[in-house]
Amino acid sequence: MARKKRKAYSDAFKATVALAAVKGDRTMAELASHFDVHATLVQGWKKHLVSNAETVFAGGAKLADPAAEAKQAELYEQLGRLQMELAWLKKKVARYD
Repeated sequence: MARKKRKAYSDAFKATVALAAVKGDRTMAELASHFDVHATLVQGWKKHLVSNAETVFAGGAKLADPAAEAKQAELYEQLGRLQMELAWLKKKVARYD
């Protein structure tokens, strides 16, 4: 007997349902019936939206982390040094070919 595949919902659909649940003008059962999903899913998506709402605005202007910038500068320096060594080695090997 073949198993029934689970239904996959898009992120946009989940956001729409969760926003409708946050509005609070309808009950969970009404929303579940309207969007043709289980009420548990509506509740879970609403909870996820409310608990992670601050990440929506977190992508704006971030303060620069000095430690991360120093690490990035060090990595770029190392990358440049390795590229120079590779070019030098290719030049030396070409003499013997």
